[in-house]
Amino acid sequence: MNKEKHILTMLVDNQPGVLSRVAGLFSGRGYNIESLCTAPTVDPAVSRITIITNAKKPVLEQIQKQLRKLINIIKLRDLSGEKAVQREMALICVRARPENRAEILRTVDIFKCKVVDVGPKYYIIEVNGDQKKITALINIFKPMGIKKIARTGPIALFREN
Repeated sequence: MNKEKHILTMLVDNQPGVLSRVAGLFSGRGYNIESLCTAPTVDPAVSRITIITNAKKPVLEQIQKQLRKLINIIKLRDLSGEKAVQREMALICVRARPENRAEILRTVDIFKCKVVDVGPKYYIIEVNGDQKKITALINIFKPMGIKKIARTGPIALFREN
């Protein structure tokens, strides 16, 4: 059995220590968290935690069982399939040498990104989309010189009927 990437999203009580208990469950059992995002929902008493993990099916099922035992977990879903809308955001700081500036701006236009900051030697680009789009953009900018990257990791919502 191969490890697969899974997007777990959970609604939790928006209280101190909940995120720590969720992350502690993963680390205490040797499960890796590839990315983690948390924020309040429309209801300020509830937060959504999105965790990306790589696991084989039996391990994933064990993770889900253990998460459901935590008292502050209201709802848990695996949104890895097609029934979810997934997006990620990245900020990419690219070296903007005079000979590359026009090419960077054309690439930003093609990928429907935004230049959010400009300096004499760099551009900071904001890109939103799926992981493939962000990875493709990073690969295009690598030869020009990427100074730094910040990525959110995927977030997801269940696709409504």
